[in-house]
Amino acid sequence: MNTEPFVIDDPELDRYVAAALGRKAMGLVVLDVRHLTSVADFFIICSGRSNRQVTAIAEHIHTQLKAERIRPLSVEGKREGHWVLMDYGAAVIHVFYEPVRRFYDLEGLWVDARRVSTPSLQKETQPADTDTPPADDPADEDRQG
Repeated sequence: MNTEPFVIDDPELDRYVAAALGRKAMGLVVLDVRHLTSVADFFIICSGRSNRQVTAIAEHIHTQLKAERIRPLSVEGKREGHWVLMDYGAAVIHVFYEPVRRFYDLEGLWVDARRVSTPSLQKETQPADTDTPPADDPADEDRQG
């Protein structure tokens, strides 16, 4: 079984992902549920280390998307900060407090959904290449010459 996420270059989906990553959401996963439910096309699942961080992530998502004139159909659980559900129609965003995420295990519940990635998520998960100097480093000429 291939566990590599399929890359989707969908600017609308990427907006949701980028907004969640803007507040250091952990363990962000995008599930393609189009063929499994009519509720949404994608579930975006992420978590925070505390209920405060969960609330901050949810508020950041709401603010970022509102600035782009994207408003949720509904938001549940923001006050408690354990599991915030943000319904944007095609995408439903789940922001969990990490222990609550493990308990409900949405990834396990939706195991038949294909994991997908977006440009923002790929950028976030790529390791930084710190060992290779820039190609046109003038310092190289001084060392060699």
